Amino acid sequence: MMLRVKDLTVARGGLPVLAGVSFSVDAGQAVMLRGPNGSGKTTLLRTIARLQDPVAGQIECDPDQVAYAAHSDGLKSMLSARENLRFWADVYGGGDVEAALEAFELSRLAERMAAHLSAGQRRRLGLARLLVVKRPIWILDEPTVSLDEASVALFANGVKAHLATGGLALIATHLDLGFAAERFDVSAYRATAEAVGLGASDEAFL
Repeated sequence: MMLRVKDLTVARGGLPVLAGVSFSVDAGQAVMLRGPNGSGKTTLLRTIARLQDPVAGQIECDPDQVAYAAHSDGLKSMLSARENLRFWADVYGGGDVEAALEAFELSRLAERMAAHLSAGQRRRLGLARLLVVKRPIWILDEPTVSLDEASVALFANGVKAHLATGGLALIATHLDLGFAAERFDVSAYRATAEAVGLGASDEAFL
């Protein structure tokens, strides 16, 4: 299992924001995307997850092996925590719902509707989906938003367990999650007029 990106150019609003991006992530490895706000991390992750098309370059991984999690928790508000996870497990033929609830300390909230959970609890439930869809490639955009310190630790434990079973993770985060991971700063790949073949007057909009 591997994720490989080669000479990738990605665009936001029709204008390239990153160009010439190349890196790889092996099974059992995590890579942390770094860069200031607005630098293109989300656009890069969405492109790798096949939610939008690249401008140029190659993405080598099986889309059916990818689990993507971003700012939306992807929950059905009128279903309970357990029902939400069972829905995703049924859709993807996935894993153990009860184990996922326990891993994110949601067992006591299993019958509570998602609409009645706090922001942090909803975020933990959204991340618990990763454990039931059973996909080896995790692409995560700021997954620790709304989480307190203890919940960040639960998430980090979940990532470490995923890596230990041969999964891989590409994570945009400003936090040190407390486990070994490569750092990849997207700032060095900011698109320029020369890199993407635009006129000089266009560069002001990148």
